[in-house]
Amino acid sequence: MRVYFDHLVNETGQIRTFFFRPETRISYTAGQYIELNLKHDHPDSRGTKRWFTLSSSPNSQLITITTRIIDESSSFKKALLKLKKGDELNINGPFGDFVLPKLIQTPLVFVAGGIGITPFHSILAWLEEAKEVRPIKFLYAVRTEDDIIFLEVFNKPWLHSTVVVTEPSPAWGGERGKLSAEMIVGLTNPNEDTLIYLSGPEPMVEDLGKDLLKSGIKKQQLVQDFFPNYPDY
Repeated sequence: MRVYFDHLVNETGQIRTFFFRPETRISYTAGQYIELNLKHDHPDSRGTKRWFTLSSSPNSQLITITTRIIDESSSFKKALLKLKKGDELNINGPFGDFVLPKLIQTPLVFVAGGIGITPFHSILAWLEEAKEVRPIKFLYAVRTEDDIIFLEVFNKPWLHSTVVVTEPSPAWGGERGKLSAEMIVGLTNPNEDTLIYLSGPEPMVEDLGKDLLKSGIKKQQLVQDFFPNYPDY
C-alpha cells in the first residue's frame, strides 16, 4: 500500500515521530507493526526496508512511526529525515500479535524500555478513545529524564504508571536504577492470571524475559516485542 509523508514531530533531541497519510484507510490492531519501504540513493548494507511498530491509534487518520535517529544511524533513517510533504513510500502489513487480550478483566503489566514505548502508546491511546478501562500497571524505563516521551498518554488517573530512570539527575523524585525482573515483580505484584508485556531493545527484552521465568512467572504469561539493532535503553 502507498502512504504519503505528512510531517514529523521532534519528541526529544534524538527521537522523532513520522506521520504518514495512507492512500486508503488502514485497519489494524493497536500494538501491531508494519514494514516500511523507503527507496533512497546509496542505501547501506541494511537496505531500503525496516519494521516499525505503529505508534498511532487505529482510530487516527494518519499512521505514525516513532524512532531514534543519531549521527551513526543507517542510510534509511537519514533518508527519513529528508522526506518532504507528499513524498510516496510503500508499506506492507500490519502484522503482529503484541496486542491486548480479548478478556478485558485480564490483569496486565506493561513494561517499556526506551523506544519500546511505541506499541503501548498505540494501545493506551486506543483504550482512552474507546473509553475501555483495563487493570493495567505500566512501567517505563529510560536512561535519563530527557528520554521520556508520550507523557500525555501514560500519565492518566486510570493508569497505574511508574517511570524508572537509570541515570537520574539529582532532581529526579521517582524510581531509580536499572530495571530488573525483581523490580518488575516488586512494583506490580503479578498473580498467576497476569500477562506481562515486554517491549524494548532486544537485549533488554531477552534478559528480562529469562529472569522473570526464573522468578516464577510462567512462559504463557509473557508477551514480548523485540526491537533489533537498538542498544539497551
